[in-house]
Amino acid sequence: METISQPVPVPGEAAEERESFAILLGRWARVLGDEPAVTHLDHRRSADGRADTLSWRELDARVSAVAARLSAIAVPGERAAVLAGQSADYVVAFLGAIRAGLVAVPLFAPGLPGHAGRLAATLADCAPRVALTTTGEFDAVRGFVGDLPVVAVDAVPPAGARDWPEPDPDAPAYLQYTSGSTRSPAGVVLTHRNVLANARQACTAYGVESRTTSAVSWLPLFHDMGLILGIGAPMVGGMASVLMDPLAFIERPARWLRALSASPGAISAAPNFAYAYSASRVTEAEKSYLDLSRVVSLINGSEPVLPATIAKFQDAFGECGLRPEVHRSSYGLAEATVLVSVTDAGKPARQVTFDRDRLAAGSAVPAASGTTLVSCGRPAGQRVRIADPGTGDEVAPGQVGEIRVSGPNVGRGYWGRAASSATFGLPPLDPDTGEGWLATGDLGVVFDGELFVTGRLKDLVVVDGRNHYPQDIEQTVEQHPGVRPHSAAAFAVDGEDGETAVVVLERAKDADVDIAAASAALRSAVSAGHGLRLHDVVFLAPGEVPRTSSGKISRARCRESYLDGTLAARRLG
Repeated sequence: METISQPVPVPGEAAEERESFAILLGRWARVLGDEPAVTHLDHRRSADGRADTLSWRELDARVSAVAARLSAIAVPGERAAVLAGQSADYVVAFLGAIRAGLVAVPLFAPGLPGHAGRLAATLADCAPRVALTTTGEFDAVRGFVGDLPVVAVDAVPPAGARDWPEPDPDAPAYLQYTSGSTRSPAGVVLTHRNVLANARQACTAYGVESRTTSAVSWLPLFHDMGLILGIGAPMVGGMASVLMDPLAFIERPARWLRALSASPGAISAAPNFAYAYSASRVTEAEKSYLDLSRVVSLINGSEPVLPATIAKFQDAFGECGLRPEVHRSSYGLAEATVLVSVTDAGKPARQVTFDRDRLAAGSAVPAASGTTLVSCGRPAGQRVRIADPGTGDEVAPGQVGEIRVSGPNVGRGYWGRAASSATFGLPPLDPDTGEGWLATGDLGVVFDGELFVTGRLKDLVVVDGRNHYPQDIEQTVEQHPGVRPHSAAAFAVDGEDGETAVVVLERAKDADVDIAAASAALRSAVSAGHGLRLHDVVFLAPGEVPRTSSGKISRARCRESYLDGTLAARRLG
């Protein structure tokens, strides 16, 4: 039986059922009053980040004002799309929609480069009744949404006190649209019960304490982890939130580290690439200003966690007081709100090397050399099982299968999609709760009671009957000095004799690369390391490989662009 569970005590479980993030905000406003609730570090107006702060009392009042304005436009259950940049106003808009009984749809402003098509498709899918933005982005949003009512939340006047209805715990709180890294965006329906459960699970797992810890995040607030870290967990735990724009991090990753240093008891999260990027870009002069000894948790998730990245980040910032045990590898997905499992606090994440060929064949067998995986720990107040993706039956111990999840944090399905039944509520049902299982589409194995994620079911490269994990191929090609780190995407395409493998990647910045020689070297390395012949190697200029809105390489978009010929015009050499 490959099922693991962790009954984590959840703060506030005894509280009444009819709660929401907005109701909890009101309670914290009465307790914490004028203490800081949310701070946005605006690096557009100041290189060091101008701090715009709202206290708990101010945030509560502004949320009520927006809710009152929305109540005159829409009725409970209708959708309110948040189309704004990273800011305290985004938090106001999101919580205002929830307080008004609307279904919030956290999105982004139309100006986000390269994502206008996705935004238009998402708005068509969720059919909002109103859009929320700021005065600075009002005209752009108005032009994008046409006749849809638009509210600039920073221009809404104060409203008188009123009682707000308590929500049905099983009513939708918001629609979390997926990043589109493996398919077209789809909106996960998350109820108040779902999101409160997961925020409480996160607070317990990461050690949240009111007035002692603070959330520090540059992750987009429309991203599942960015929303729970930046809004959800702070509302549940009474924790101050410090926000930055993702672009501010990309321009100077030291800004993130300085925010961690300045925030006592900092809890933060980022994809694997961000840790490697920070380690390579932060200068010795910038390190001299850092004191990371008070950081509580650094969550590494949303893409495969690489052992080399953890080591590189720790080597770079250990001298700044960073403790190895604050690294917390985790696994999660939007369909489960976000968090599913996380490594134990107080000790480094476990790393195990498995035989590469046997792992690809479906068996996790420890070996002296092969594929080293970082544990994603144990479930956070939920259950995880490893199942045969075809039959749904549990696999034998040590076998790779599809990760399936069951718990109060698992969403109801995809907005307006009948196909939800193939993903949500799968048997066997829990006899006590009636909860089924979520088919994640991710592959993994339970080894010594811990979850190890091996890859994505749809991303497997199957050539000549052999399975290859794309991240293994990508790591191999990125060892070449002519390849930009964290830029490769490996995928399969149909050939005359079956599936063949393609790699798309970026040329290293400021490097004079002989494309033909580098391509030959990459073919040789992949053949030697994986027994795989590459059908094609496509070099692009830096920044040209398609990515999701959260900065991850999108293999699906790379494959689509390769097949429709879009990449052909941009390939180098």
